[in-house]
Amino acid sequence: MHSKKSKTQNFLTSVTLFLAVCITLRQSHAKESQTASDNQLQNRTQQWRSPQTEFQDTNLKLTTRSAIAGVFCFIAASISSAGGIGGGGLYIPILTILAGLELRTATSFSAFMVTGGSIANVMCNMLGTIGGKSFIDYDIALLSEPCMLLGVSIGVICNLVFPEWLVTVLFAIFLAWSTFKTCTNGFSLWKLESENLKRDHTCGKIENGIVKDENCDGSEGVKSYEERLLSVDESNQLSFPWMKLGVLVLVWFCFSVLYLFRGNRDGQGIITMKPCGAGYWILSTLQIPLAIAFTAWILCRKENTQYHAPNQQGIGDLTRRGTSNKLIFPLMALLAGILGGLFGIGGGMLISPLLLQIGTAPEVTAATCSFMVFFSSTMSAFQYLLLGMEQTGTALIFAIVCFVASLLGLLVVQKAIQEFGRASLIVFSVSIVMALSTVLITSFEALDIWRDYTSGNYMGFKLPC
Repeated sequence: MHSKKSKTQNFLTSVTLFLAVCITLRQSHAKESQTASDNQLQNRTQQWRSPQTEFQDTNLKLTTRSAIAGVFCFIAASISSAGGIGGGGLYIPILTILAGLELRTATSFSAFMVTGGSIANVMCNMLGTIGGKSFIDYDIALLSEPCMLLGVSIGVICNLVFPEWLVTVLFAIFLAWSTFKTCTNGFSLWKLESENLKRDHTCGKIENGIVKDENCDGSEGVKSYEERLLSVDESNQLSFPWMKLGVLVLVWFCFSVLYLFRGNRDGQGIITMKPCGAGYWILSTLQIPLAIAFTAWILCRKENTQYHAPNQQGIGDLTRRGTSNKLIFPLMALLAGILGGLFGIGGGMLISPLLLQIGTAPEVTAATCSFMVFFSSTMSAFQYLLLGMEQTGTALIFAIVCFVASLLGLLVVQKAIQEFGRASLIVFSVSIVMALSTVLITSFEALDIWRDYTSGNYMGFKLPC
């Protein structure tokens, strides 16, 4: 009896051990399967983000991926040109996701593409294709350009120091807020346009009818939409501002020379310099007094010219109201430049909502931003060329595509504004580009952050060198 009981206990013990081993093996297999599934997802994401070999040559090869990327870049350029912004926030995701370019190559391509689109914008605006008038406010460009270039350098350094997740969060918050404010301004402007069009239509009926109202008289009535909205300096229509353009070129040249002598943090420049050494930081710091000197000189010159042109509108109204209002454009440009350098996009997408927020007319905002983007994008493209950029032939082809698309976009929007009297189309174009850029770039960067998190990489603040 005792022997039979012992055998039963041994059998139960064996079954228990067998079940324990099975459960352990099953849990281990489940963990391995989960790990393999995670690794497979990461590998697929990495393959999706990896560069394609077809773009490794300087000549563009016509493939399905390159054709699709070209079509999307064409559409992005036509929409961006209407708002007077560069469109780099759309070009970079398109080139990396669709064309399969690595991020560094896509960034250099984007500089050339923005340059091509900005050339089309500047040509149209300087030649006065919009109703025979040029809407570029050279005073805003003069006051903004030095501080914007300084802000870009500060933003680039912050980009190196800040963790990627913080940059992405700040980008999403700021662009979402800017998109909301721009859309709000667009709808408000649309409502105002509708009221003005309805009023003009009513006045037209009264004049052709029996009763005529004083408020509809051309000399005493409400000004037309274009006259009220476009407070452009008439001096710009009488003669071309060669002096202001020369100062802008001088600012561009001084900062370009400084950038070329300084090089990047790896010591790549036109002179031999220790990477991130004392010389690098001295030349970087020189941008601060350079921007302050140019801005102060422009402000002093502006105050002197106001005595000869007391009725000048636009920026003169702000500069006559006090010291704080004199600095509104430089401070806005500095903020846009810092955020542009931090987020890796052009300043046009950032300064355009700020100009609209302070009440600048949409046509003036678009023309002035495109003019400023021209200087910043050409500087970036020039630096890429001198630092030995590869695949310049492919970049030029994409730049030509964006040039043609920008011309087409400008013609369509100008025709729509003249036909329907709605300059709010420009504001909505800016909103569309900003919304798409927010979604694309945020999603794009979120994948990188998730990969760093799952890989256990360091995600804190870093040194600039």
